Amino acid sequence: MPHPDFPDRIRALPKFDGPFDAFRLAAQGCEVYFASYPAGTTIDSHHHETDNYGVITQGELILAIGDEEQRIGVGQWYHVAAQVSHAARFEQDTAEIEFWFDADVSR
Repeated sequence: MPHPDFPDRIRALPKFDGPFDAFRLAAQGCEVYFASYPAGTTIDSHHHETDNYGVITQGELILAIGDEEQRIGVGQWYHVAAQVSHAARFEQDTAEIEFWFDADVSR
């Protein structure tokens, strides 16, 4: 999937070396990812050491936490706490901005 409507300055950021396509912006106590997922992408159950928030900018995220599945569309935010196992899938081309906060940083 080509990078959806991300401005040139975002596309010039370092690429994320991970299981999805993203540009990485490092910040104190947080990393910010401008991510895109082609339709049909699935991410198996996993967890992070970080406290993650995201907002969908194109398409839809299908997020599974435990036995519960939720659909998160354009303009909607989601949260996955540190150490919580979750999985994701994308039935359509999707883009989002993700914030991975250090779990030990005060809120």
